[in-house]
Formats: sequence, structure tokens, C-alpha cells
Amino acid sequence: MIAIAPSKGTFIKQFTDQFGPFPFPILGDPSRAAYRGMGHKKMPKWKLLAKAGFGFITGKVKNFIPKNEKQKQFVLKSMKTQDVYIQGGTWLYSAEGKLLWKHIDHSPEDHAKIDDVLRQM
Repeated sequence: MIAIAPSKGTFIKQFTDQFGPFPFPILGDPSRAAYRGMGHKKMPKWKLLAKAGFGFITGKVKNFIPKNEKQKQFVLKSMKTQDVYIQGGTWLYSAEGKLLWKHIDHSPEDHAKIDDVLRQM
């Protein structure tokens, strides 16, 4: 398993310093070439901000901002300096590199379900 983030290695290191360690590598795609090439979407800014505001007001979004002060500062910095509108996805490949299954997120809450990923594996 690997994760690909739309950031430079220096920013990924800052992330792993605050939220890691992780049992897999996190690689950077600062030009977003892989994201675009794989068909990932960018959510319109107004739509994401509206979702976040609605979730915050209704209480459906909890712990959006971490309570830990260093993590909180990192998240706030990320929101100002990183492309937080890119939506991710989950891709499964065979050992030979053949695409077996994919799920492209269309919104922050539209992640592949763990049970679906395990079933596909």
C-alpha cells in the first residue's frame, strides 16, 4: 500500500511528523500529474466550503480541526497553502501492475468503504 499526496516531500514530512507514523510510504505528486491522469476530481471551492459550514453548524462534522495544538496549526496552514479541493480515490493493482478496481471520490465523505476494498482484494 502506498499513499500519494498532492504535495511536495517537505510538506508530506511535516504531515507525517504531526500525524504519523504510517505503515506505508506517502509519496508526493506536487504537479498533480498523477491526479489528473487518473481522473481525480477537484471539488468547487464554494461547494466544499458550503459542505464544511453545514457540517459544522449541524454537528455532523466533528473533529474537523484537531484539538492537539501542533496538529491544529498544521491543518490551518494546510487549508491556506495546499490544494484541499482535490478529491482522492482508492486504486487496486495486481502485482503485475494491472488495474483491478478503482473508486474515485466525488466529495470528502465519498471514500471507498473498507468492506468494499477488502471484498475487491
